[in-house]
Amino acid sequence: MTIRSSRTALFLLLLVSFVWGAEFVLIDMAVAIMPTHSFNTFRFLIAALSLLPLLWIAKEQIRSSQFWKLLGAGLLLGFLLFIGFYTQTEGLRYTSVSNAGFITGLNVPLVPVIGYLLFRKQVGKHVWLGILAASLGLYLLTMGGDLELNQGDLLVLTCAFAFAAHIVLTGRFVNDLPVVTLSIIQLTAVAIYSTLAAWLSPEPAFYYPEATPTSWLEQLNQPIVIWALLIAGLFGTAYAYWAQSACQTILEPHKVALVFATEPVFAHVTAWIFLDEHLGPQGFVGAGLIICGMLLSELGDRRKKPHMEPLEHSTSVN
Repeated sequence: MTIRSSRTALFLLLLVSFVWGAEFVLIDMAVAIMPTHSFNTFRFLIAALSLLPLLWIAKEQIRSSQFWKLLGAGLLLGFLLFIGFYTQTEGLRYTSVSNAGFITGLNVPLVPVIGYLLFRKQVGKHVWLGILAASLGLYLLTMGGDLELNQGDLLVLTCAFAFAAHIVLTGRFVNDLPVVTLSIIQLTAVAIYSTLAAWLSPEPAFYYPEATPTSWLEQLNQPIVIWALLIAGLFGTAYAYWAQSACQTILEPHKVALVFATEPVFAHVTAWIFLDEHLGPQGFVGAGLIICGMLLSELGDRRKKPHMEPLEHSTSVN
């Protein structure tokens, strides 16, 4: 399926953002039953398998010279996704859905920072102002008067860094590698990494130590787990990665990031409706600053096109 209308592309990406925001509630309830590594194993296995028909439709050709680069890129990107989704999903056990949504959104202003550190991609003052606003918002949202983050907030903050690095590196790989094949490899890699992590963990794979022992079949008999896996696997993972790749063929990156900046808003709205979570006045100010930081970093002076060069080829540090 080829996206030809920018309006259609924006709608599809807004749907992705809505799914990502809304699924926080489902995943929050599911990981209270099924441990994180096992949940992510099933989620990404479903996502990888659901993309196989698209691979047949796309009829991508893989040159022999691309094989090892394709495999290496898929394993690396998959590892970043594994870290990101593990810390995000595990973090939901210890922090609120609203906090998790807004902290995850910090990956938007983090992208230019990591892009500069890795590839010397220059950024303007508006980006640094956005980062400052988002950092202040993070403080107000999560710490208040205490100079510490709780365990869940720290885990989700790690997730934001992993997602930002994934976005930056994906931009380097998709130019000369088949997109659908790369997506399937990285999603399969996450399923494999999660399986290994569940197997190596000293804790039981399918139940928490304090809970009654259960098998994976019993876990999958839980309706909330089934719905969370299907929605997160099919829509929040497989559909989301296809839509992002397809829509970026006609939309500029700043427009894509701007749409994705609505994800934490959807996360908070669904948490408010289904879990009765409330941010409070200070939390709303913090969340607003994070959104302002996202917008500043993406909607600043776009007239100056950035120059990007690999770190190993740079001759000076600006």
